[in-house]
Amino acid sequence: MRTSLLLILLITALSCKQEKQLAMVTQGAVYEKYLETAKPGTDSKHFRLWNDKIKPDSMQLTSLGIAASYYGSYFQNTGDISFLKQSEQALKKAVSIAAVGKAGYERSLARTYISQHNFPEALRLAELAYKRGSGLSQSRNLLFDVHMELGNYELAEEYLDSIKDMSSFDYLIRLSKWNDHLGDLDSAIRFMELATKRAETARNRDLMIWSYTNLADFYGHAGRIADAYAHYLKALKIDPQNAYAKKGIAWIVFSYEKRPEEALRILERVEQNFNSPDIHLLKAEIYEYQNNEYARSKALKVYKELASQPEYGIMYHKSNILFRLYEENDTEGALKLAREEVENRPTPETYSLLAYTEFKRGNLDIALQIADEHVNGKTGEPEVLLQLAEIYKAAGRTAIVSDLRDELLSAIFELGPLSEAKIRQL
Repeated sequence: MRTSLLLILLITALSCKQEKQLAMVTQGAVYEKYLETAKPGTDSKHFRLWNDKIKPDSMQLTSLGIAASYYGSYFQNTGDISFLKQSEQALKKAVSIAAVGKAGYERSLARTYISQHNFPEALRLAELAYKRGSGLSQSRNLLFDVHMELGNYELAEEYLDSIKDMSSFDYLIRLSKWNDHLGDLDSAIRFMELATKRAETARNRDLMIWSYTNLADFYGHAGRIADAYAHYLKALKIDPQNAYAKKGIAWIVFSYEKRPEEALRILERVEQNFNSPDIHLLKAEIYEYQNNEYARSKALKVYKELASQPEYGIMYHKSNILFRLYEENDTEGALKLAREEVENRPTPETYSLLAYTEFKRGNLDIALQIADEHVNGKTGEPEVLLQLAEIYKAAGRTAIVSDLRDELLSAIFELGPLSEAKIRQL
């Protein structure tokens, strides 16, 4: 009997060890080399050549376009918002003086506004570019993107149909996004995989990086964590400085492998070369998981200082709404921002923030009305579903909450470890 008991204990221990090993998908020895990269350059002889030609009264259209492109890439590489604003200024000047090729500059400026979450202005420029009749396919691509951001899904579908071409990278990535919007993640992944193959065949460096990181995100949503990790590594192999891929690996290490110390180490390395408010929000979340209130408060303070810079405009409205609700108990301030978000982009996601803010203000009836009319059944985003479940639980709608709870339990990786206890209490 004693031997049998020891055998059972040994088998159990080995089984637990094997499960722990199976949970580990990352290899520090592999991704470590990508954490040692030098600070990204924000200057070059070629950039200075074109940038120096730009004067307050400059009519150097080519110089403006090329300099704007450099500024945009510097923003992507460093997270420094000032570069994005400089790109905007150069493109605004180009739009104002261009006699030929104006539509191209309008599209570029519209994409800069998309990065800043200024979607109404992006739509205005996209429509201007479309009316000019130059580069119609690119304008249709852009109009699909903007209408998706604005929640104008019927119009977005019309533009998607107008660019249909299964051999086109541009069409495939938008078809993937459309299927993700519909809640068909398997199809979204399939079309993104096809688009990735197109980028690889063309050997287009930028498109390959973009495809790998987006495909990695989709794999993560689908619970295919090893595939997600592999594709973040693929992006880093091409661009060792890619901060987005490194943050993706840090999230896997934290949310899936439950190794907060290592996740923080990765983020601190990223932060040496790339700094944006969202990094400090993520660090605060990890510190909360560690019950380190001092470090959490410090990270949130840095987040607030960064996100409050005027250059960011409304880019962090969503995070600021939740920050005001949870950290500052400023429900009036949160409501003001939530209403601005709905006005700027009336999507199920922004309406969810408005409903949740009203819920936190004690206005359950108002929250329910907004949720029923604008949120429920219109999106499968886990963060939105969690907010919806909290509202419906308070209203006693147990059947809906039970369904949402089951769906949310499968999205814990995406929502993060802190969400699990909240979901199980629904």
